Amino acid sequence: MEITFETATTDQHFQQILQLQQQNLYSRLSTEQQGEQGFVFAEHTLDLLKTMASHLPQVIALHQDQVIGYSLAMTAGMKYILPSLIPMFEQFERMDYKGKPLSAYRFMVGGQVCVHPLFRGKGLLEKLYQQSRDRLPAGYELCVTEISTRNPKSLRAHEKMGFELSGSYQDTKELWNVVVWAFK
Repeated sequence: MEITFETATTDQHFQQILQLQQQNLYSRLSTEQQGEQGFVFAEHTLDLLKTMASHLPQVIALHQDQVIGYSLAMTAGMKYILPSLIPMFEQFERMDYKGKPLSAYRFMVGGQVCVHPLFRGKGLLEKLYQQSRDRLPAGYELCVTEISTRNPKSLRAHEKMGFELSGSYQDTKELWNVVVWAFK
């Protein structure tokens, strides 16, 4: 089974990201499915994905020309492009990592990562993040993201690949774990 990694650049890539996202949205999965598979929260649009891609690479995993996984990335300066993520960005502005304010580091924000259910358990999460890191402009030191406490499967997968729990916070809807992956 051949899987390749690319930077999303075409409307077809972005449309397939959106299709995979829709299939894995929290609101579309039963409680049982959420516990077994994990889930994603944020809903993007084609224009939003293109905006994100104009700032940082959006990495996709392909099998037979079909997107089977993706890792979306944002800069810390993209705070206002997705209003539902403003609380996350504000929390990042108040956090420390290794004794220094998170803002003292140059970090990418893990905007969302998702792998098609048929391709899970094959190390694609780690490969997607590594591909994202490898395609970043020089100088980035960390990847920071949040994971709902109701998604322990995702937290375990992130910790397995080296993300460290940095803190937690409550927004108006969820309790979130903030995790950090240091680029070595």
